[in-house]
Amino acid sequence: MRTATAQGSAPDPAPRTPEGPASSPSHEPIPERDRTGTAPDRAGRLWDRAPHLLAAGLFLAYAVVSVSRYRRLETRSWDLGIFEQAVRAYAHLQVPVADLKGPGANILGDHFSPVTALLAPAYRLFPSPVTLLVAQALLIAVSVVPVTRAATRLLGRGPGLAVGVAYGLSWGVQRAVDFDFHEICFALPLIAFSLEALLRQRWRAALLWALPLVLVKEDLGATLAAIAVVVAIRCRRTDPKALRHALGVAAFGAVATLVTLTLVIPAFNSVGAYDYWDKVGDAGGTGVLDGAGTKLRTLAWLLIPTGLLALRSPLLLVALPTLGWRFLSADDHYWGTDWHYSAVLMPVVLLAFADAVAAARRDRRPWLRRYADLLPACAAAAALALTTSLPLAGVTESWTYEKSEQVTAVERVLDRVPDGATVEANIGPVSRLTSRARVFWVGAADPVVPQYIALDVRSGWTKDPVAYAGKLHPGERYVAEDAAYGYVLLRRE
Repeated sequence: MRTATAQGSAPDPAPRTPEGPASSPSHEPIPERDRTGTAPDRAGRLWDRAPHLLAAGLFLAYAVVSVSRYRRLETRSWDLGIFEQAVRAYAHLQVPVADLKGPGANILGDHFSPVTALLAPAYRLFPSPVTLLVAQALLIAVSVVPVTRAATRLLGRGPGLAVGVAYGLSWGVQRAVDFDFHEICFALPLIAFSLEALLRQRWRAALLWALPLVLVKEDLGATLAAIAVVVAIRCRRTDPKALRHALGVAAFGAVATLVTLTLVIPAFNSVGAYDYWDKVGDAGGTGVLDGAGTKLRTLAWLLIPTGLLALRSPLLLVALPTLGWRFLSADDHYWGTDWHYSAVLMPVVLLAFADAVAAARRDRRPWLRRYADLLPACAAAAALALTTSLPLAGVTESWTYEKSEQVTAVERVLDRVPDGATVEANIGPVSRLTSRARVFWVGAADPVVPQYIALDVRSGWTKDPVAYAGKLHPGERYVAEDAAYGYVLLRRE
């Protein structure tokens, strides 16, 4: 399949401008001042602010979805509690211990995400898991600005805004917003700003924006290397110095990933190893073909909304490292469209799409030019249509903003745990306690004998919580302190 580059391998029937290829007036970027030297009119200034206005609106929507889920006591995993424990430690200038991963476990020995320390000042002022959820909403919303701005520069105002809408409402972003907090929220703006600079042929800025990815998560060093490779492809004929820098950064990203996985994480890990190697490879399955249907559906969800045109841009190479480790994994949680794993792919796919549309408009084939002109609006319409069955649809529902009497009763039960107490808990109570108590995962507190055990037993976790506590800690006696709507609080006598 032919790949379009910034310079373009296809004949270019239209003259170029400093901002890119010329096109019909409706697609031309709007200059800051017109030829007479007068300032843009009010409508023009509003269009110029469109990326920021879109980002602001989406920030509110993202925050509503994630914070409302937390208020309704519908946290879906222990991840929010784990990250809060780490950020809480950073906020008090302590080693980032996440007791939910094991008593005294250093979070850097699990995943290498020191970037989360940046949240410490905000958390010190507002010590709550809500701080993490709002920060995540803000970081993801910020990434909407470079995506929309880059698409507008390439395609014009209307199509560019349509690409921004398609990105901000993309299923990968919505799934991430809806699934607690994860460190990848830092990766989205870094990738988006990096690719925006790349599309403007600002090679140095593109590399600098991507460099901090090695501090976000251990696998993103490979993504940094992929971005550097795309920079090298784009600048190889015009800027030898930038080419050398890009190749150096690509090597750095690959080495950083290897060193982090084999040396850095094991150094912080209690058993001196990377805990997730067993998730890579066959692990008793049929290898990469295992779950082929699920993997193909994920690829379809990524590419079909772009009309498959994103395949024509080399920017799509940036998605390969993430797709590679996910599809090679033996853990089927990584293969599909659920959870947060596809979020980092969204800015890549949408900006590859915008890049490909810009190149297709210069193609000699009329049908391809017409097809490319229609696609941005189609992508936005598809994102809007799919949103009716995705998490952001909740912002229009009254139940999103309601807090039931049952939740209030459960909160009263958990409030009986004193500040600073040791608590063993499962998913339901975890994130309601990590801001003020030392919380361990149920059954994994040894050698600590917790003062309290808080359990959500609605799913049949145990029929007899007191007997279960006795099995967890033989020789200790726990009594029921309080209970409400399937939540039970036990106290050690």
